[in-house]
Amino acid sequence: MNPSLLNRRENIFGQGSPLFYSEPLHIVRGSGVSLYDAKGKEYIDMYNNVPCVGHCHPHVVEAIQNEVATLNVHNRYLHGSILEYGERLIEKHSASFECVVFACTGTEANEIALQMARHATGGQGFICTDAGYHGNSYEVRRLSRPSSDDKIFRSIPFPELYRCPQNDPLSYYLAQLEEAIEGFRKDEIPLAGMLICPICANEGLPNIPKGFMSQAAKVVHAAGGLVIADEVQSGLCRTGSWWGYEKEKFLPDIVSMGKPLGAGVPLSAVVSNRSNVELFRRKTRYFNTFASSPLQAAAGNAVLDVLESEDLCARSESVGEGMLDQLRELLSDNPSVGEVRGKGLFVAIEWVKDRTSKEPDRNGALNVVEALKKESFLIGAAGKFGNVLKLRPPLVFDEENAREFLETLKCILHL
Repeated sequence: MNPSLLNRRENIFGQGSPLFYSEPLHIVRGSGVSLYDAKGKEYIDMYNNVPCVGHCHPHVVEAIQNEVATLNVHNRYLHGSILEYGERLIEKHSASFECVVFACTGTEANEIALQMARHATGGQGFICTDAGYHGNSYEVRRLSRPSSDDKIFRSIPFPELYRCPQNDPLSYYLAQLEEAIEGFRKDEIPLAGMLICPICANEGLPNIPKGFMSQAAKVVHAAGGLVIADEVQSGLCRTGSWWGYEKEKFLPDIVSMGKPLGAGVPLSAVVSNRSNVELFRRKTRYFNTFASSPLQAAAGNAVLDVLESEDLCARSESVGEGMLDQLRELLSDNPSVGEVRGKGLFVAIEWVKDRTSKEPDRNGALNVVEALKKESFLIGAAGKFGNVLKLRPPLVFDEENAREFLETLKCILHL
């Protein structure tokens, strides 16, 4: 750690700006799945989904450099490349999605999605889970663990099999959803919809009761609302499918996307049917200076190029499944591991004080994060209780990277 750099940061940013790890890293360079600190030490990145095609991928770098050297203006001029990108992005989705609105961040995308649903339904109320995260603006922050006093944003327990209090998890969580909708009815607040990550990534990537998402969509639709899928973490091949909603076998009405789209260039998007998008445009006359720019188009198209040419969706599925199987075998007798879960190159390890009580062990999980960092592997901890080890490497992560990680994990856990 560089104390002077940390002091400068706290002086300029103000104390309280978050950093990873008890001794923060000073990262100066990235390549593929690797990050390098100021002393030249290499770390294997198993956390960042922004550079989903790998850090500093040469094709993406070249595309961005060429565009910056050619043109970068706002979106009130005609420009072909952003239209090409929009067409390509929509084609990756279900045929029911026809139009796109571009923005710069996942927060902005979710703001757009909320407004779009409200204009389409005439409603105001939204349902989310009790442990999600969807962004940082005033309105979107209300979707992250809403307070009990919030009448417009109301949460339900996130759907999971591991700690479900009843023997019929599907019925239990659907009943929680119907109860929340009934609460809106009693308070005479018309429902606008539900916003949820299809794989409940921030909640800890739980095993979701089979059929919950599709059944929940039917319940929301019957009440007059729309379903928004937040694909910022689950989208763009992360799960081994292009989108998390495909993995969970349901069809949302609106999809928000963010971080991975631009590999570091601020780029986000919202897709829906033509009616919803054009109503949103009429009602809001939405404009974003930096959205739909030639630079965003160059980055977005380049990311799609790499995903397609290197078949990273298939790699995510195969490498992820292989690592998941090996982790389950490796940790099967570890009393601190309650459950190992995963979808594609997104793996979660639930750390507990003991398997019987399932009491979360946040400190134990953080100790593993710190121990892996010392051995040059970077992961994080997430979940409602902060006790879920979160493995989410760039999609160019391969079998050899997985083997090295498993050997290192085995050593630090003395297995």
